[in-house]
Amino acid sequence: RFNISQLEEWLHGKNLQQSGAAKTLKPLIQAAQLLQLKKKTSEDADAICSLCTSLTTQQIVKILNLYTPVNEFEERVTVAFIRNIQKLLQERNDSPQLLLDFKHMFPVQFPYNPSAITLDSIHLPASLNLDFLNKV
Repeated sequence: RFNISQLEEWLHGKNLQQSGAAKTLKPLIQAAQLLQLKKKTSEDADAICSLCTSLTTQQIVKILNLYTPVNEFEERVTVAFIRNIQKLLQERNDSPQLLLDFKHMFPVQFPYNPSAITLDSIHLPASLNLDFLNKV
């Protein structure tokens, strides 16, 4: 979650909130939050269902099935809890896609700042070993 927060702050710092990148990060943010939530009671299941709106039922179930507790005090997510989640989310019309669309692209614009230095005034030191470049 910390790394995702760093990405969100970077987007905010570069004024890229409207670029579509934040929307693309939403499922990842919700997956990180899902891993942090308690996963035992029916109230926990309701909280997961209301929080994970950008994740499909298949993605939520996959995350819960693959969840591995950090220490011996935590328990694995029970099959009954996962079935409860599936029952609560059965009316969702999710896409059958498990993973994010990695071909998705969104435009990012970088401002062009022309240099005040002219190319003919640049001196290339011999130590760079750029003998193949010729000044015209």
